[in-house]
Amino acid sequence: MTEAKETLSYPKEKIKILLLEGIHPSAVKTFTDHRFTHIETHDVAWSEEELLDQIEDVQVIGIRSKTQITKKVIQKAKKLKAIGCFCIGTNQVDLDAAIETGVAVFNSPYSNTRSVAELVIAESIMLMRRIPLRDKKAHEGIWLKDAKNSFEVRGKKIGIIGYGHIGSQVSVLAENMGLNVFYYDVEPKLPMGNATRVDSMDELLRISDIVTLHVPATPRTRMMIGASELAKMKNGSVLLNLSRGSVVDISALKDAIESGQLAGAGIDVFPEEPESKGEPFKTELQNLPNVILTPHIGGSTLEAQYNIGLDVSTKLVQFIDNGTSTGSHSVPSLNLPKQKNAHRILHIHENKPGVLSEINRLLSDMEINIMGQYLKTNEQIGYVVLDIDKNHDEQIMEGMNNVKHTIRTRVLY
Repeated sequence: MTEAKETLSYPKEKIKILLLEGIHPSAVKTFTDHRFTHIETHDVAWSEEELLDQIEDVQVIGIRSKTQITKKVIQKAKKLKAIGCFCIGTNQVDLDAAIETGVAVFNSPYSNTRSVAELVIAESIMLMRRIPLRDKKAHEGIWLKDAKNSFEVRGKKIGIIGYGHIGSQVSVLAENMGLNVFYYDVEPKLPMGNATRVDSMDELLRISDIVTLHVPATPRTRMMIGASELAKMKNGSVLLNLSRGSVVDISALKDAIESGQLAGAGIDVFPEEPESKGEPFKTELQNLPNVILTPHIGGSTLEAQYNIGLDVSTKLVQFIDNGTSTGSHSVPSLNLPKQKNAHRILHIHENKPGVLSEINRLLSDMEINIMGQYLKTNEQIGYVVLDIDKNHDEQIMEGMNNVKHTIRTRVLY
């Protein structure tokens, strides 16, 4: 493995921050409030080629869901210290490469929870009332005033697949609307309110009038709702997917709607999506009755984008300023106190026996007083933070870089 080593952190005015995909101005304000001035913003995603051309002198990069930070990009970014994913996931980043090079990766898994949950409830009501059809007819000049196949959600059963932060928030809102809430999760999760846990996804599909998906994109969830699963759903029920585009077989969903097995669907995410706003979009679900299609905007409210911008930028600032890695998906998580009258040395290394002993021996041999020491490891790497007396020989950084299994070091003043 090629080691990426640094000796000194840059002055703030020299730390280049690159923000892509129209990240909310709250992020820029956070950086400027902490005296970072070299901030470059763009409203679009960048290709791998564009990143490779521009990434070499970037210390912090912020992206949303479209920009792909590949291993090739990370290896080219010799100065990169941290990646901020201004969204709920990190699947657009090669985390293995980030771990190997000691680059901290942060995201905001909870900031848009309410926005997604509200849209789930709104679409549930719209689909149960068959509003998409009546709206379309009204625009065509047809007065379709009747109660046929139009139902209240009160008293109906909503089945939530994936009972994490969003799924459980949907549960709370749904119960307040008078829905009977059932949920299924591969991990044991305590119910919110009067929600009922079911033992299998098949059971949940069978009993629910509304099924809503809130799962991550993993090999296990890929095409988890296909023809066989749709056939198990209650006749006349509706399906909502505001999670990941890879979890539903769109062709099978089309067949289920056209056959009348399902009364409708609300889909916010798709297997293939345009790279940017305004590009052409095509799906088999277009022009089907009682189907709501939205362009991946489940979490796209002004409140959510503001909170995401604030949350991720704050984590990035804390990591750059004092080494705190709380919430990182690559560097072991350490919540550090503020440094006082000391140098803070950040040392990221392969998780091998003897590294900490070698560091302590080095400091002892150099007669350096350790004022504070913090250590956290994961399976691949270790993260040790040392607060040392300011009266030290600057040769210490050379020694720290020469510690066996070192990935990178950084010193804070």
